[in-house]
Amino acid sequence: GGDHTITYPILQALAAKHGPVGLVHVDAHTDTGDAALGEKIYHGSTFRRCAQEGLLDCGRVVQIGIRGSSYDPDPHKYSREQGFRVVPAEQCWMKSLEPLMREVRAQLGDKPMYISFDIDGLDPAYAPGTGTPEIAGLTPAQALEIIRGCKGLNIVGCDLVEVAPMYDVSGNTALLGANLLFEMLCVLPGVKTL
Repeated sequence: GGDHTITYPILQALAAKHGPVGLVHVDAHTDTGDAALGEKIYHGSTFRRCAQEGLLDCGRVVQIGIRGSSYDPDPHKYSREQGFRVVPAEQCWMKSLEPLMREVRAQLGDKPMYISFDIDGLDPAYAPGTGTPEIAGLTPAQALEIIRGCKGLNIVGCDLVEVAPMYDVSGNTALLGANLLFEMLCVLPGVKTL
């Protein structure tokens, strides 16, 4: 649903309960900008604000699918400086992400973690219904590998954001989003699947 700003208050609440959490963040953008139109809190600054407030266990943050144009010659610099692992989309092209998710599982360990999935992490061929589409993104199969690869982790919450059905007359983006949310519910601790 809503824009990626919604993750910020969710992580404030979770950090108040669990302390800083790990994060699997699927997105075309790192969302670590500082300000837009004079505003410090907007959908492109969410994870900068979270890092600044100590809501994230920064050595346990992985951003997957990052790509697209930037106003900065080194758009991933802030993320790297915080200790985030940034996995650009081109490192994901034309391959299974199961090996990556084995590494992510080892990195996140058994401490509390959160999944934040921006639908624009997927290629707009599959999910055009979003406000900031970027070409050359992940496939739905790779999205399933990422989510299913989180099974067994200490997931304390998850979200799926930036779905804008009015930009997709086919309804495919909403259908894909609903299925990804279902998959996230299936990997929550204690959920039994066949």
